[in-house]
Amino acid sequence: MAITLRKSFNSQSQIYTSRRPPIHFPTDPTICIPSFLFRNSSSFPNALALADSDSGESLTFRQLQIQVSKLAHVFIQLGIRKSDVVLIFAPNSIHFPVCFFAIVAIGAIATTCNPAYTFAELSKQVANCNPKLVITVPELWDTIGKLNLPSIILGSKISSKFSRPNIWGYSDLIGKAGDVSNLPVSEVGQNDVAALLYSSGTTGISKGVILTHRNFITTSLMVTQDQDLLGDPRNVFLCFLPMFHVFGLSIIVYSQLQRGNTVVSMAKFELEKALGVVMKYRITHLYVVPPVIIALTKQSVVKNYDLSSLKQILSGAAPLGKDVMEECSRFIPQARIIQGYGMTETCGVISVGNVGVESTLSGATGSLVSGVEAQVLSTETQKRLPPGETGEICVRGPNMMKGYFNNQEATSKTMDDQGWVHTGDIGYFNEEGELFVVDRIKELIKCYGFQVAPAELEALLLSHPQITDAIVIPYPDDKAGEVPIAFVVRSPDSSIKEEDVKNFIAGQVHVIRDCVCAPLSRKLPSRGCTI
Repeated sequence: MAITLRKSFNSQSQIYTSRRPPIHFPTDPTICIPSFLFRNSSSFPNALALADSDSGESLTFRQLQIQVSKLAHVFIQLGIRKSDVVLIFAPNSIHFPVCFFAIVAIGAIATTCNPAYTFAELSKQVANCNPKLVITVPELWDTIGKLNLPSIILGSKISSKFSRPNIWGYSDLIGKAGDVSNLPVSEVGQNDVAALLYSSGTTGISKGVILTHRNFITTSLMVTQDQDLLGDPRNVFLCFLPMFHVFGLSIIVYSQLQRGNTVVSMAKFELEKALGVVMKYRITHLYVVPPVIIALTKQSVVKNYDLSSLKQILSGAAPLGKDVMEECSRFIPQARIIQGYGMTETCGVISVGNVGVESTLSGATGSLVSGVEAQVLSTETQKRLPPGETGEICVRGPNMMKGYFNNQEATSKTMDDQGWVHTGDIGYFNEEGELFVVDRIKELIKCYGFQVAPAELEALLLSHPQITDAIVIPYPDDKAGEVPIAFVVRSPDSSIKEEDVKNFIAGQVHVIRDCVCAPLSRKLPSRGCTI
């Protein structure tokens, strides 16, 4: 089934709009993330909502609602109130979504943190948002315990070192919650703050992105619209992308659960383990980052697994070259390979490949999701640009953040008074309304007056069958200002040499004509491009 697309560019205003049909977002101000999540679940109470590929645990939609309700009541008993911040410092599990939904159900604010953070990194975020409670796992206690904050420990077996005041076992609290099946009555609505997700933003150090219940709800409808338009049944999504990140939390976990899809969690990505999970749970949708796409196309072990259940693979978080997408499509022909584009400040989505159109292998990040507008501004004049011209991508819509927490200066630099979020990303729209993201403004390399995008060079290098990874950085040069320096990783059985890579690049990129190749141990030359 094809999806009818609309015209996306207004030549008078030079504003881009979505090609998809409009979405009628809920207008009831009292709707919140949990109430919207469970609005239809009574129709499929026994359908699988969450499965944990590590522990084997699972929750139906009815069981998920009961767990969320119990934990929400527990939070109230522990003294957590509306607008209090609760920190989740844990890897992916089926308990992560339960905790998030229970926090926001009572009007508290969830903040998440990378479980790989050091104490110093963690302390900066804690000092900024001042959480009243921490949810973590025993393995991370040596880091989080130094904060001396009230804590809930996930897991069924809690050691004696946690037997002291203000430290509780998750299972014990749920067990003592009693026969609770309904969410607590609380004055929580769409405009209330739901989450503080920390991001470096368009520039600078990490900042707390303020996301509301409305941001998550509207995003979830934007993300799942194509499934509804195509009449998809309930799908099965694998989530090994971290739930502390907006991609995992908003785009996979919340968006898919509210539609009635199943989400299977993995705490840590390992290629063969993930492939086994795809087989076991008959995963239909795989949302990944570019290195995973590259692994799927270049690791021979992939051939040992039955991936026939996959209908769609979406790559996000960084640009992915057309050649890599085409190669992945050859390996897994029944799955549509698409790209998506978003940022924490947009609750995770701006554009996504449209599976209802004939081809999605153009290298574009798709077309704007319904409800989002965009403009492309010249980095020199700040004037709006027509299709085909490259500039800074700016977007606005109901999924845009409220601002940065306690940082009005950074908010003003990123959001203007008309609601446009300046992404700091460089890109362009083609005549068909597809968005191509070239690179970050701050990462562009100025070479002989040209703006060279590292991502484009990396994509070109990755199109070589014997190169498994590549990174391009600037290197100072007296004559050129800067030159691109590329570091590549050869595949294990590769016989490729420096001269081969040099010849592969030569003639394909006009800026890099005199390409000098050297092994990493050699002193970098003063001119040219080292590969």
